[in-house]
Formats: sequence, C-alpha cells, structure tokens
Amino acid sequence: MTNNLYIAAAEPESGKSLIVLGIMEVLSRHIQRIGFFRPIVASATDMDDHIRLITERFNLKFNYHTMFGLTSSEALDLMQAGDMDSVVTGILDKYKMLEKECDFIVCEGTDFRGSLTQFEFDFNARFANNLGAPILAVINGNGKSVHDLTDTMKIIKEILADEKCEQIGTIINRAAVNDFQALKNMLNENEKDGEINFVLPENSILQKLSIRQVVNSLHATHFYGDDESLYMDISDFKVAAMGLEHVLKFTGDGILFITPGDRTDILIGLMMTMLADTFPKISGILLTGGIKPSEQMVRVMDGVKKLPVSIYGVETDTYDTALQVSRIRPVLSPDNPRRLAAALGHFEANVDIDDLGKIIRITRSKVVTPLMFEYDLFERARANRKHIVLPEAEDERILRATEILLRRNVVDITLLGNEDEIYKKAASLQLQLKGVNIIDPYDNDLVHEYAAQYYKLRKHKGVTKERAFEVMHDVSYLGTMMVYKGHADGMVSGAVHTTQHTIRPAFEFIKTKPGVSIVSSSFLMCFSDRVLVYGDCAVNPNPNSEGLADIAISSAETAINFGIEPKIAMLSYSTGESGKGEDVEKVRKATAIARQRRPDLKIEGPIQYDAAIDATVAKLKMPNSEVAGQATVFIFPDLNTGNNTYKAVQRAANAVAIGPVLQGLNKPVNDLSRGCLVKDIVNTVVITAIQAQGMKVEGKK
Repeated sequence: MTNNLYIAAAEPESGKSLIVLGIMEVLSRHIQRIGFFRPIVASATDMDDHIRLITERFNLKFNYHTMFGLTSSEALDLMQAGDMDSVVTGILDKYKMLEKECDFIVCEGTDFRGSLTQFEFDFNARFANNLGAPILAVINGNGKSVHDLTDTMKIIKEILADEKCEQIGTIINRAAVNDFQALKNMLNENEKDGEINFVLPENSILQKLSIRQVVNSLHATHFYGDDESLYMDISDFKVAAMGLEHVLKFTGDGILFITPGDRTDILIGLMMTMLADTFPKISGILLTGGIKPSEQMVRVMDGVKKLPVSIYGVETDTYDTALQVSRIRPVLSPDNPRRLAAALGHFEANVDIDDLGKIIRITRSKVVTPLMFEYDLFERARANRKHIVLPEAEDERILRATEILLRRNVVDITLLGNEDEIYKKAASLQLQLKGVNIIDPYDNDLVHEYAAQYYKLRKHKGVTKERAFEVMHDVSYLGTMMVYKGHADGMVSGAVHTTQHTIRPAFEFIKTKPGVSIVSSSFLMCFSDRVLVYGDCAVNPNPNSEGLADIAISSAETAINFGIEPKIAMLSYSTGESGKGEDVEKVRKATAIARQRRPDLKIEGPIQYDAAIDATVAKLKMPNSEVAGQATVFIFPDLNTGNNTYKAVQRAANAVAIGPVLQGLNKPVNDLSRGCLVKDIVNTVVITAIQAQGMKVEGKK
C-alpha cells in the first residue's frame, strides 16, 4: 500500500503551507513517485495556491483535477443535504486514482475558509482515518502564550485519540521567539513513543505580501518595473492622497503606495526617492481609478531605467483598492525563489530532518532525480560548512544567490567589493545579507601579505613587487589568493568576467594536483532518473591521448566525490576494434593510458555513445563489457563534440546541467557562464563547497 501522511491545521493562519513545503522537500529527495492531494479546494478552474506551489516546485506531472477531491461548494451542497457519505466516497475515489501512480502521497488538509470552517478539524481527522494516513497536526502559535498552546495541544490530542487517529506529531508554528525553548520543553514532556514534535518561531519575512501576489490578486495592469521587482516584499501599504511634501514623510523600506492615477506629482516624487540615497526604498506604486499615465509620463518612466520598483494600475477606486489589499493573505509561491529559500532555510533550521524521515518511514528510491541530487548536495555542504569567496559582488545575480545560500545555511560567503556599494545595492533589491563577509579590494588588511606572497611565487616570471601589489586589486587574483592562503575554501566567478580572467590566477599559483597534467571540466547531467558526468565540455579544445586520460581520471574522481559510481566511456565514432583513423587511435591510446594509471577503474573505449548508454545496443556491439550500456562517466574526444553534445542533450532530454566543474586543481575554483541564472550560481557554490570538503587546505587561519 502507498505510504502517506496527512497534514492538518488546528486553526486558521497556522502557516501549514510552510510545513507541507518542508516535508515535501525532504520526501522528494528520497522518493521518485511522490504525489500531493487536497480533499477540498475552493475552485475547480482556478488552481489552488498550495497545489500550484507543490506541483511547480517539485515538477509533479499530475493533472490538477486528479490532485483534489471536491470543491468547497460541492462538499457544502452534499453536507447540507445530509449526505456525508458521498463527501467521503467522492474524495476517496479521487485519492485512490492518484494512489495508483505514487509511492507516497502527502495530503494537506482544508484551509479554514468559507462555510466549512466549523467542521474542519474533525473532518480532517476522520478523512485521515479513511485513508489510513498518520496525521501531523499544525498549531498556530502567533500571539499565544505557552499556557494557551499547551491547552490547544492537549485538546487536539484528545480529539485525535477519540477519532482513533494515528498522530505522528505536533508542530507549533509561528511561535513567539521568547517562548521557543519553553514550548520545546513542553512538547518533549508530552511526547509519546513514535511521535515527533517541533517548534518553528515566527518568521516575519514569511508573513509579508509580495508585489507579485498583489498584482495577481487584483489583476493589475503593468506600467513600470521588471520581473525581478515583482519579488519585492511589502512591509506595509499606505494611501497617498495628500500633497507630495507630506507623502514623502511617510516613505519607508518596502512600502506599497496606493494613489489615484491622476496624481502625477506623487508618482514622479516617489520615483525620485528611488534615485536619492537620502530616502528609503519603497516596493511599489498602485495607481487607482483606471487612470493610465499620460503619454508624457510614460516617456519619463521609460527614460528612467532599471529602478527596483513596480508601478501598476487597477480599475477600482483608492478606498476599495486599499480594502482589497488588506484582505490578501501571504502565500508561498513557486515563482519567488527568495521566499522559498527563506521558508526552506527556516524549516531546516528548526526541524530534525533525520528524525522526521524515521517517523514517516522514508524508504529511499534507487532512482536519482535532479531534485534528489540537488538535495544531497545541499545536505553535504551544510554538514561540513565551507567558506566560498565570490569576487563579482557588483552583479545582482551574485547578490541574489548569496541571500539564498545564507538563508539555506549551507556555506559561509565572502563578497569582494566596496562594502557601502554592496549594502546599498542589496537594500535597493530588498536583499538580506546578514552574516556575509565583505572585503574591499582597495581597502583591506590583507593586500600587503597577499602581494608579498604573489611576488614570491611569480618573481621568476618577472613580476615586480610593485606589479604584485597592483595585481592584488584585481578581484580574481585577490579571491584566488584567499583560496591559496586558506582564508577561503573555494572561489566561484565568471558571471561578469571571462573564463580566462577567472581561472588564469589558479593556473599561476594554485596549480594542478600531483600527477595531473591539465585542468579540465565536467558537467553533472541530471536526468529524470539518474545523474551522469560529461567531460570535458568546457576547457580543452583538442586534448592529446595523455590529456584525455587525465580528463577521464579526473572525471571519475568528480563522479566519486558526488556519489556516482564511475563507469567510464571513452567516446569515439567507433566501438571496440572496428574503427581506424587518427581520431579513434587517440581515444584507444588514451583508454590504455588511463587503464594503466588507474587499474581500479572500469574504463571502456573507444565506444560510441549509443553503446555506452543503451543496454540493448551494448549487447550487440560490446556484450562482455562492464561499462557498455551502463556508463556513468562520458569522456568526449574534443571540446567541439563535448560542448555541442551536452547542450543538445540538455535541451532534447530536458536535463539539468550543473557545471562546468573544474577538475585537477589543488583547490577548487569554478567558472560561471556569463549568462548564468541565480540557480546556476547557487548550485556551483554548493558544488565548490563539496569539492573543498575533499581537499586538504594548508595554512588556514
């Protein structure tokens, strides 16, 4: 029978979606065929916010209508007719259909909204029983004392015991920070064998609306601002109806201003505050009354580029608009990576993931999905935190990635750049960089030590002391020297700088590992059911046989480092002894060299890609091979072949390509694409941290 878990809130505004997200995050890393189900939703046409969050975050392939039982109107009609059996059977029938497609289903209870509120907790308890699902109760701790929450927890336990529910635990969410330890003690005192209980303190970030949520809720019309500005948090909203000089007194970080659409003075004045260092940074402006900015005003707005603020319009008047905004409740959205990082970091910081897994009886799948792989990377990085330096702090993507990494608590980070400028830019983007270390390349205590070290290492190449001092103002050299000296464990760059600029310092003084002749790269290619290693697709244009053997061995070590059993395919246009020619001979010789140097590795070559990956083809072309048909590491004969192949496979197979991961250096330095996304930066930093875990760092202070 399918394993399942039922998560039910005891009352409104409990933050149940945070708990669901956190538990789905844990389960999805271990189980491939995971489902999500809600017994009752508000609408059959407008997708439920929670189903949308889980579907998009975890790439579930189910149709929306298969993921819920009934709509609230359908359930209410049946209840009012006294036909409770039809409510239960209608929901159960839909659940059983989904169950056939899943190994584990998380059920999220109803939302305490509308006409069904009085029935909710009893209904959820009974329905969990009908599914044979253990129940996890979520209590809203906001504004409640320890005494009140103790009483609530006891009442819930009594209700569930009366219903003969299997309760696996209680989570008190949104608790007062000052009561955190007292509540933990209380839960421990009342905990039974086989239960697991947690307290999550209130997190103000998760209680804020975003501009996107307001825009979507009000179906607002866009006038100004890019997609990134939609992620802005709203700290408060204010109606601006007085003179501009008075409105400006009420500006504050994150405020959404609501003003009549014909108040051009207020619109211009608030936009000007975004350019002034003397004012806080608002999050948005909502123009009311269906009045659009004039043609002249549009020209003004178009001429002011890239202000981190959103300007939208609505048809309703100012009063009704403010009333509607006040009724919007914050939700977790799959298209807001900052909020998701904050939510997951908060959950992981307060919940013992290992204990949770034991209680809900996670059985790990042999299949490895991209989400599972990424989760393992984060867990490994978090278990042995490393310090990564990011030299390109002037880039917005780097700052956004830094915030996510700090919120997920996986690495320590140093940014290189002017501290005032970094914090100013972060503030304009509403980014929280608490805990980050910042070093100014032109104003730091390390430059003399680093310049002296660089001079010592490179004077035989004609580098003078004066030149060494100048070079240490270059962020790539400064960051690399931090890694060399052990003041950081790894470096990630390349979002702004070229590959050559990023890795040249590493070639100069970090250098390659003993026995490795060249630095190479590999991509971790995450398919729907496995992770493969492709090398070298980014660095060496046409390696000789010695270099190709080095790439194979380095790629195998990369595979091992990331939990992949290396079965190495040395790719060519022919398989075995069938082909002749200079190119295939190069691969044949490289295979022999690699086998001689590492007889412990499973290496096959030359071999064609289809024979390396497809068991059916392998039986025909190379039936006795330990690698053919089951290769995990693919070594391409040249950069042209490798780069084109990985990109073609990435697009055609919808694979996630993580990398390039540089191989062969004594200490980890990794290069980003200048077109990289924030997620790419996050993954590369985590990979760099894991590489650093396996390296001995000399002279660390």
